[in-house]
Amino acid sequence: MKAENALLGTAGFAGFLALCEAVPRFGIVSEDYFPPLSRIADALVTELGDQAFWTALGDTLTGWALGLAIAVTAGILAGVLIAVTPYLREATASTIEFLRPIPSVALIPLAVLLYGTELQSVLLLVVYASFWQVLIQTLYGVQDVDPVAEETARSYGLGTWARVRHVLWPSALPYVMTGVRLAAAVALILAVTAELVIGAPGLGRRIAVAQTSQAVPEMYALVVVTGVLGLLINLGARTVERRALAWHQSVRGEVAV
Repeated sequence: MKAENALLGTAGFAGFLALCEAVPRFGIVSEDYFPPLSRIADALVTELGDQAFWTALGDTLTGWALGLAIAVTAGILAGVLIAVTPYLREATASTIEFLRPIPSVALIPLAVLLYGTELQSVLLLVVYASFWQVLIQTLYGVQDVDPVAEETARSYGLGTWARVRHVLWPSALPYVMTGVRLAAAVALILAVTAELVIGAPGLGRRIAVAQTSQAVPEMYALVVVTGVLGLLINLGARTVERRALAWHQSVRGEVAV
């Protein structure tokens, strides 16, 4: 079954690539706006041989990794602290519900005013967008702890830290890992968006430069790179999630299937 699914997936992807080559070749879409896949591939090879491309890629990954690390750390710590403190949970509920829906791109003017086109602008947007993914999932995970297990731990005299370590954290970890996986994807989106709109160093700015200079194949090649980067990040996040939750029944069932 897995081999059949992989074969169908490969066939579907090959058909998509053939369609991208054929549509401009047959004049359905102008090559000025959507060049054939072969021209995009040539532009991609040229980009890979350019040192400036690798510098831009490093800038994007730096903003993504630093922002994600800050957001994950802050989200987990804040989520656990809020969830285990009833008064704090009630006091912050309305504030969280107010701030969480604000689109991160709406903070772009603020980021530019504070930091210009520096890395800090990218970090501000990445951290803000990713933080909520982790915080909300952590809150859900802590609130989903089995009360019987919690009371049993209390009856055995486990202190607060011991209960967090042996009861709360294992129960919340599946939620936390889901939040981290979502945050990893969101962080990349905001990193590239910040570079594209603000002009911070990275792949986004390189895409904007290619677009304004009418280097259309190069622009699409860079878009393909960001797509591949997103795919690799998602696969990496899922791998980390499976390893961290190797003991969990959902992962054991997935492996068994």
